[in-house]
Amino acid sequence: MSVTQFEIRAGAYFDSVVLMQLQRELAALPGVEDAGIVMATSANRELLAGSDLLPPAAGQAASDDLLIVVKAADAATAQAALSQVDSLIQKRRPGASQSFRPRSLATAARMLPAAHWVLISVPGRYAADVARTALDAGKNIFLYSDNVSLEDELVLKRQARDAGLLLMGPDCGTAIINGVGLGFANRVRQGAIGLIGASGTGLQAITSRIHALGAGVSQAIGTGGRDLSPEVGGITALQALDLLRRDADTAVIVLVSKPPAPEVAAHLLAAAQNVGKPVVVYFMGYPPTLGRVGDRLIMALSLEDAAQQAVSCLGQARLPASDTAPPASGYVRGLFSGGTLAYEAMLAWQGLLLPLYSNVPLRPAQALPQLTRSQGHTILDMGADAFTQGRLHPMLDHEQRLRRLRQEAADVEVGLIVLDVVLGEGAHPHPAAELAPAIAAVKAQRPVEVAVLLVGTDADPQGLSDQAERLVAAGAVVYYKMSALVETVARRWGAQVVTDFPSVPLTTLQPPLAAINIGLESFYDSLTAQGAAAVHVEWRPPAGGNEKMMALLGQLKRK
Repeated sequence: MSVTQFEIRAGAYFDSVVLMQLQRELAALPGVEDAGIVMATSANRELLAGSDLLPPAAGQAASDDLLIVVKAADAATAQAALSQVDSLIQKRRPGASQSFRPRSLATAARMLPAAHWVLISVPGRYAADVARTALDAGKNIFLYSDNVSLEDELVLKRQARDAGLLLMGPDCGTAIINGVGLGFANRVRQGAIGLIGASGTGLQAITSRIHALGAGVSQAIGTGGRDLSPEVGGITALQALDLLRRDADTAVIVLVSKPPAPEVAAHLLAAAQNVGKPVVVYFMGYPPTLGRVGDRLIMALSLEDAAQQAVSCLGQARLPASDTAPPASGYVRGLFSGGTLAYEAMLAWQGLLLPLYSNVPLRPAQALPQLTRSQGHTILDMGADAFTQGRLHPMLDHEQRLRRLRQEAADVEVGLIVLDVVLGEGAHPHPAAELAPAIAAVKAQRPVEVAVLLVGTDADPQGLSDQAERLVAAGAVVYYKMSALVETVARRWGAQVVTDFPSVPLTTLQPPLAAINIGLESFYDSLTAQGAAAVHVEWRPPAGGNEKMMALLGQLKRK
C-alpha cells in the first residue's frame, strides 16, 4: 500500500519554474509514485488535493511556506526521497557565473551599474511593489508577472511614461531588445524590422516568419495584453511607436495586438500615420481597413501576412512625416451614391474615425439612429432603398444629395464633406454642372472642406478632365483613388494623438544589453546564454509573505 509523507519549510521561497523542475526530479526517483513541490497557497493545495497528494496534516502550511509531498511504495522510500530535496535544490542554483546573489535591487544595481533593464517575474501580488522600486531606480522594465491589478498597471505605466522609461507588461511574455530575447523569445537575426506587440505568441510567430523570409528584427517591444484596453489607452504602445520612429536601425514597424478597444486602435493608427516609416498593422479579430492606407499603413490579414508585408516594405524610401495640409478638426460626413464605395469607406475609416455611424453599419453600434440627421462621423449610402423609394438613384438625380450637402455644411461641427461622382453610360450626363455650384455656395458660407472621389475614364461621355476641372474650380479636392482619399482623411481627420510625454531615450535600445533579473531563474540563465550581462536577485516575499506585515511596511515606506 502506498505511503504519503510531507515536509513543510516555513518561509522558503522558490520560483515556479524551479519548483516544477524539482517536482519532476523528485518524482523520477526510484520507488516514488508521485510528488508535489509547491508554495502552499490555497490554489496549490487544491491542486494537490485533486491529485490525492494532500495529507490532512499538510493543511497547516501557510501560503508563504514550501510544501513538499511524496507518495512512495513504502515509508522508507518516501523518507529517502524527502532527504534528497536539498541536494536537488542545490543542483538548480545558478552556476559559477554568479557566486554572490544579492537580496535587493539596490545591491544588484551596484553590482551591474550598466543595467538599464529589470526583468520581473515574481508572483503577481508582489509584482507591482517590485516594479515600483525598479521605476524609482530609473530602470526600464520587462514585467512578466500576471495577476497584477488593472489599477496598479495604470499607475505604473503612467509613472514610467512620465519618467521617460518603458514598462513592458504586466503579463508580457516576449520581447527582443538589442538582439537579446526576453521571456519566451525566439533566436532571430538582427535586421531593420521593429515590432510592437500586445500579443506574446503573436510577436513570436511574426519574428520567426521574418527570420524564415531572410530578414531580421531590430527590436520587438511587448506591451502586455491589457495595454490596448480603454482603461490603459495604449500607453506603452504609443511610447514604443515613438521610440521606433526615432530608431535609425528600424526601417519598418509592425504593430500586432489581440482585439484592441476601438478608440485605442484609432489613436494608434492616427499616430502611425506620422511615423514616417511603413507601419504594418494586424489587430486580430478587428475588421480590417483597406489593405493599404496610402504608403503609411498596411493592414495585414494574418500573422504570416504581417511578416510578409513587413519584409516587402524593406528598402522603401523614408516617407514624409506629413503632407502640406495641416491636421483638421470637425466631423467627416460622406454622401455616397455608390453603395460599394460607401461600404469601402466604412471599412477604411472605422478604425480611424470615432465615433462613426452609417445607414449601412458594419456592426450594430454604428447604426445611425435617425436617417435624416447625421451625428459624429457619418457615412451614408444614399443609393440605399430608404433613400430611393419613389425617387431616382443619386447617380441620375442629385437633388437629395444637394439638399443633404447644404444640411451638413450648415452644421458647424462638420469639417469635411465627401462626395463620390461616378461617370459612365447611364449616369447623370453632367454631374459637375449641378454639384460644382452647390459646392461653391456652401464653401462661400463657411470654410468647410469638400472632397470628391471621381470614378470614370477619359473615354466616358461626361469627360473626366472636364468634370474634375469644374469641381476643383468650385473649391473641391478631387481624388481618383479611394486609397488616396482614405489616407488624407485618416491623417487629417483621424483621432488626434497627444504625445507630449518624455521620449524614451534611444540609448535604451543600444547594445550591449545588461539586466537585473528578479524572479524566474530560467530568465537569468537565458540572458547569460545569449551573452548579456545579468545579475540575479535572490528575491523573497517581503515580511515572509505576511499580508498584514506587508501592508504595515508599505505604509512606513510611503511616510
